[in-house]
Amino acid sequence: MSMNETLGFIGIGIMGKGQVQCLLKAGRKCVIWNRDLSKANRIKEEYPDLVTVASTAGEVIEKCEITFSMLSTIEASEAVFPSVLDSVSSGKAIVDCATLTPERMIVMRDAIVAKGGSFLEAPVSGSKVPAETGQLIFLCGGDAYLYQKIESELNIMGKAHFIFGDVGSGTKMKLVVNSIMGNMLVALGEGLALADKAGLPCDAQNGLLKVLELGVLSSPLIKLKGPKMLATDYAPHFPEKHAQKDMRFALNLGDELGVSLPVTAAANSQFIKVRSKHGDDDFAAVYEAQKST
Repeated sequence: MSMNETLGFIGIGIMGKGQVQCLLKAGRKCVIWNRDLSKANRIKEEYPDLVTVASTAGEVIEKCEITFSMLSTIEASEAVFPSVLDSVSSGKAIVDCATLTPERMIVMRDAIVAKGGSFLEAPVSGSKVPAETGQLIFLCGGDAYLYQKIESELNIMGKAHFIFGDVGSGTKMKLVVNSIMGNMLVALGEGLALADKAGLPCDAQNGLLKVLELGVLSSPLIKLKGPKMLATDYAPHFPEKHAQKDMRFALNLGDELGVSLPVTAAANSQFIKVRSKHGDDDFAAVYEAQKST
């Protein structure tokens, strides 16, 4: 895709903001829209020569050949999609980066293709900081030509990208990844709670987190979230309610495919337990469920 071509971007939340800023830092012109237009206007203030703020999602589609979308929930997607679809015509392309369900992605693909457009699902592995630093991993499914066409943009926003087949395959991979991540975080919280009750140190200097760091269980997730759990630092990078949503979608996928997921089901119950109080906090807040038992 030409560097001179203007890109569309719908959804300037925790993730979308970081993604679009990576594109802007690379000198790409963007037409952007967000349901809360004040967020889009703040991006415009930072990059006045590169950003146009649209008044509707449909206006973004009208002005751009290729539009990226990052809406956090199925409800948000369903609310915005009619405006998007109304403006789709031959030659328009939509790249949806949200974590929804395979079925939702297929519904959008079918509607867009029926109007002459093309569609690629591209859910991302990574949270706020990877989005801001261009370190996301794109898990794609759908139009292989469109995937190749936007490779330079994926490289700007991410450190890796994959295509797994038709629409739905990328979302399935994302749900598998996020279910494993949720299970790991709950297991870490249980271990921290057990060590604490046993009177053992948990810190990253001389305690449990240091022991984990030095052994086979060492991982970026434990290094990043362990200290934040101990410090009760739940500033949102990946909101707890969205993590629980993904666990729920993974369980639905397992049920559909006849795969038993008892560990995921147990972990999901812990995310549900804290959702009403910590839904907007980081998903590390699931530790509150372990501390309370």
